[in-house]
Amino acid sequence: MHYRRSKSKVIFDILNMSFLIGLSIACIFPIIHVLAMSLSSKTAVDSGFVTLFPIDFTLDSYKFVIAKKEFFAAFLVTLKRLLLGVPLNLVLAILSAYVLSKSNKEFPKRTVFAWIFMFTMLFSGGLIPTFVLIDQLDLIDKIWALVLPGAVPVYYVVLLLNFFRGIPKDFEDAAFIDGAGHFRILWSIFIPLSLPSIATITLFSMVDHWNAWFDGIIYMNRPEHYPIQSYLRTLFVDEDVLAKVMIDAQNLDNISNRTQTAAQIFVATVPILLVYPLLQRYFVTGLTLGGIKE
Repeated sequence: MHYRRSKSKVIFDILNMSFLIGLSIACIFPIIHVLAMSLSSKTAVDSGFVTLFPIDFTLDSYKFVIAKKEFFAAFLVTLKRLLLGVPLNLVLAILSAYVLSKSNKEFPKRTVFAWIFMFTMLFSGGLIPTFVLIDQLDLIDKIWALVLPGAVPVYYVVLLLNFFRGIPKDFEDAAFIDGAGHFRILWSIFIPLSLPSIATITLFSMVDHWNAWFDGIIYMNRPEHYPIQSYLRTLFVDEDVLAKVMIDAQNLDNISNRTQTAAQIFVATVPILLVYPLLQRYFVTGLTLGGIKE
């Protein structure tokens, strides 16, 4: 039987696809533009001729970036932050979500703890008290200052909590009958069944840590301890840093402030762009199954 779509449905599909295509172009265009600038000569970029394609193709900007120890020092700080922060986020989110997914009968104080978690999503102590706390804990200028303040991401806990509540109770009851404890049930039942949601929050956590810049500026006193985004921020707003960079590049004819900055931005963006497609197939499933349930 041939299904014929109504005219209104066809119009809606056309408008919807046009909007999504336009939105995709708007998202992709800046990346392509930055890449084209990084591969173009200083004269072409400063003259405003570069849009989507490189002009006077050159790799001098990337050669300059590769030779910059400050850039790769910031890159390594961010990698270290990812290696510490993402696993910590996952472990604490999974443990918290498992406990909060229990019924009030199994966990009598569940509602109280759930409200405490939700409260932290709406209110915080503020920047100054947080800075004082980090200072009193002697974490200033240490990598843990970038990791511990956001160690328990409540939004991820909510996603996992609702996913865990959707797992049939019979699985857990059967495991208890077989003598399994809570950690065994969590490891052998809940985690394997929750891989789409776990992959989703892994992606979220990686993007959050990779793109974070403000905490690096606040908690790091020495520029060599900046994560990559904090370092890139100083190139745009700190004239002293920019002047030093341009002094280093003065012997290279094809490099300007804009070309070398574009190269550094693109190099800093590539890793997260490569990781995203690997987890994309879990993304929609994880958000849908982890959505709020009645």
